[in-house]
Amino acid sequence: MKKVVIDESFLSQLERLETVLKNNVAGMFGGNRRSKNLGSSCEFADYRDYMPGDDVTKIDWNAYARFDKLYQKLYFDERQMHTRIYLDVSRSMIHGSDDKAVAAIRLAAALAYLSVSEMDKVSIYAIRGGSLEEVVSGMVGKDSYLNCIGKLNELEFDSDSRISEAIVPSSVGRGDGYSVIISDFLTDENYEMAIDRLAEQRRDILCVQILSREEINPQIRGKMHLFDSEDQSKFFRKKIDQDVVRAYKDALKYVTDRIKLYCESRGGQYVLVPAHAELSEIFLDKFVNMGVLK
Repeated sequence: MKKVVIDESFLSQLERLETVLKNNVAGMFGGNRRSKNLGSSCEFADYRDYMPGDDVTKIDWNAYARFDKLYQKLYFDERQMHTRIYLDVSRSMIHGSDDKAVAAIRLAAALAYLSVSEMDKVSIYAIRGGSLEEVVSGMVGKDSYLNCIGKLNELEFDSDSRISEAIVPSSVGRGDGYSVIISDFLTDENYEMAIDRLAEQRRDILCVQILSREEINPQIRGKMHLFDSEDQSKFFRKKIDQDVVRAYKDALKYVTDRIKLYCESRGGQYVLVPAHAELSEIFLDKFVNMGVLK
């Protein structure tokens, strides 16, 4: 791609967005959130019998005085959350007058920024064919963000996208934060197995589908020769009239409804984002109003 998307102007925009969304962001991200595992925070969880070798500082001596038996205090784990962002870098993401690739990079960068602002750890991966390409790994804090996020400017959108094949065999973490898939999802390949894998690992799931204006509301008419942007051997030659456009819109609705329902059935969330939308519109209108940010 080699296009400067992340620059000083964009970073200033993120700072303003963070200020507006401050209360909402804490509901989605936040490194101080309590995980479902037991650990060493200050919040009491339960008791168990004391065993030789346990930390004696965690013995409940009041319980011993009452029951003449040693009990060990257990506490909730307040470990750092890990936001993992998966970015589709297929050729279809550069299709249309609206640059879906630019929109995807900006959205990934914005979500990463809001996440590190709440002390989450962030990793960003490119889905290239059936593999994951690590772009940013374990980014923590705003200094790390500023040093690393420019790597997104180097991404090339030049492959196909096999989402499940890329994500399923990878290490996705268990129950420790958000997994975000950003794609146009316009593929014949399976994505359901990736969502299932993330759900099995108790991840919070967000699928963001980015579409251009032409894909949402096509204006073309007349005789057309259309090619698949990811496979030039696939093409469509037909006269485009109102009936064809109507059939296309019905098919698109089926595709978007299917992704949405599949995400929600696995406990995840789905948002359709127009590629031409401004970040403020995406977060304030789409994410907040649809309950993604609370």
